[in-house]
Formats: sequence, C-alpha cells, structure tokens
Amino acid sequence: MAKEKIVLAYSGGLDTSVILKWLKETYDAEIIAFTADIGQKEELEGLEEKALATGASKVYIDDLRDEFANDFIYPMFQSGALYEGQYLLGTSIARPLIAKRMVDIAIAEGATAIAHGATGKGNDQVRFELNAAALSPSIKVIAPWRLEEFRNQFPGRAEMIAYAEANGIPVQASAAKPYSMDRNLLHISYESGVLENPWFDPSAPENKGMFLLSNAPEDAPDQAEYLELDFLKGDCIALNGEPLTPLQVMEKLNELGGKHGIGRVDMVENRFVGMKSRGVYETPGGTILFTAHRKMESITMDREVMNLRDSLITKYSTLVYNGFWFAPERLALQALVKESQKNVTGTVRVKLYKGNIIGAGVKSPVSLYNPDIATMEADPTQAYDQGDATGFIRLNALRLKVSAGVAESNQ
Repeated sequence: MAKEKIVLAYSGGLDTSVILKWLKETYDAEIIAFTADIGQKEELEGLEEKALATGASKVYIDDLRDEFANDFIYPMFQSGALYEGQYLLGTSIARPLIAKRMVDIAIAEGATAIAHGATGKGNDQVRFELNAAALSPSIKVIAPWRLEEFRNQFPGRAEMIAYAEANGIPVQASAAKPYSMDRNLLHISYESGVLENPWFDPSAPENKGMFLLSNAPEDAPDQAEYLELDFLKGDCIALNGEPLTPLQVMEKLNELGGKHGIGRVDMVENRFVGMKSRGVYETPGGTILFTAHRKMESITMDREVMNLRDSLITKYSTLVYNGFWFAPERLALQALVKESQKNVTGTVRVKLYKGNIIGAGVKSPVSLYNPDIATMEADPTQAYDQGDATGFIRLNALRLKVSAGVAESNQ
C-alpha cells in the first residue's frame, strides 16, 4: 500500500527541518517539500539537497514573484487596502499565493494533506488553512505546533536543536535573533523578541542594523529625487517613462524608497485570533505605489465611486488580513474595485525626500478636473452658477434647522 503523501511548506530553517523529519516518522508518510520564492532574497542554493537529506522524497522550489506582483499585490493596491490605517498587508497577501501553490502540488502529487510550521498563536495558520479550504475542501491540514504531542516533544529551541543533531538534520543552529522577520517582494515584517515591549524603539541609532530595506530617514540623501509613475486602469505600468512589469516596478520602487528612508511603520495591531501584537514593517516600494495610486485616483475617479470604494476599504483589508482572499465576498469586492479603476490612467509625479513622499504633479488624458469650472475667476463654460448654491445650502440646512428647533423647544 502506497504511503500517504504530505506537502510541507519548507524554508530550510530549524523549525521546518525538524517538522519535515517529525512528520515523516509520526505519520509514516512521504514528505514533499515546497519552497516559494516570493522575493524573500533568502539563500535558495542548496535548499533542495538539504530537504532531501532531511527526508523529503521530492522538492519543489518555485519562482512565484511575477504571479505575486501581477495577481496579488496589484489587485490589492487597486482597492486602497490599508489594515487599521497603517499596515499595507505585506505578509497577509503572500499567504494565499503560498496556499494556492501548495494545493496545486498536493493535487498533482496525489497528496492527502498539506502541512505548515505556523504557530497556534499567529495569523498565518488561519490564512494558510482558510485559503486552502476555499481552494480544495477535501484537503487535510497538519499544523504540528497545534498538536500537544509535538509541543511536549519540543517545548523550546534547545530540544529542536538536539533532535536535529540526533537525526543528522543539516541545520545551522545559530544564536536566535532578538526578533523574528519575514520577507517578500512587498515588505519585511519584524516581531517578537525585544519588539514585544511596545516601548522599545527600533528607530534608535543603536538598532539601525535591524532594518534591511531602508535607510533611516535621517541618513537618507540630502537631495530630493523626483519620480514619475504612469498608470493604466489603476496599475502602474512605467517609471520615469520606462515600461516595466509589475515585478520590475516593485523591485525598482523598493530600491528608490529604501534609499530615501520611506515606508517604515511601527504599530500594535489586532490579530484575528484575538490578541494585540506589535509589528514593525518596512514597505518602501509599496508605500510609494500606494501614495501615487491615490493621487492618480484624485484626478480621474468619480466622487461617489470613490466614496463607495473607500467605504469598503476596511472590509477588504480585514478579509485579506484574516485569510479570506479566495472567499466569495472578496472576489465580489474585487469586481467592484476593478470597475472603479477603469479610468485611473495617467501620470503622477512625486518627490522622495527623507522618509516623505511629496506630491509634485498629476495629469491624465481622462482627468475629471476642469480648471475652467473650478477657477475662482469668471467661468468661461458657465457650467456653474454661484447663485444656485443658495437653494442647495437652504435644502441641506432644512433638517438641521428642524433638529435644532426641536432641541430649543425642549430646553
């Protein structure tokens, strides 16, 4: 009888290397390791050999950067998504892509389960599993950190290192960083360790070494830099006149934003599982794209369409954060977002300077801004009669006067 097959999200680090071996022994299963290259810049060389040496029967190392930028980052940025007013959802938006590829591999390989190394306290476990459920309702998910037998065997890092050494698992057991980090094409997130104290200041001079994508704003160039972004139907398609793919746009914006100290966020957020968590983020390219996209919308997007879309930002952001990317309600919202972007076309010019993105001009062939109507001088179009405002104000004031009159009579 053929062994059960399990697809494991594998990074090559201590946790997933131990989990690979543990799954193989505990379930007497064939383990297929999967690593997604989504722009994390981690060393992938030798990862396949390491996984095979640890016990994997097969290894997938897939470059998903183009798909990540095209099908996940860009559609999300069209929505204006911003979780709790600060977080650009860099980790959240990567998880559905990883889950999707894991499910694809499981189906292709005839696997009955997928497994991950996310802890039972975080958001990632929810994101992986909800997205997987939406794509393949019959797939089984194994989350070792939620299994008591696994936690009893590995109550701490020391036990995992000892297990790795005893089983010949090729893991370099270096001293733990005073925080954890997760990197992809959109951002780097930092949490845990010293960051669990919300009074700890990661921007202090002695902590500069933590940040990998961006200069501290005070260390950024003293000379401002101008940048032009061309948009077509809500998507950035060129920088400074040079046509680029979404992946190339993100890579170039990360470089420019990092140079000028743009995109650092330090916040305490609300996890889906119920607790508050402190996170520090570097999102240089995403912050530029988010700001420029909003400026492009300001000149091309109908007021009521914008109000409608904006009223859904909290809902959309929460769906992404909580792991509902493939849920029917997110797909329905995306259809509305796509419709709202059909005229978001033109060019935005911004100035990058010491952590700031300063608007420096916007133009569009489908601009809704008409200087002849907006002018404080005589309106050559005669489209707006200032006298009409008298009745407009009177009608809008009617309910206010009625309410105020009732309040006066009851005093």
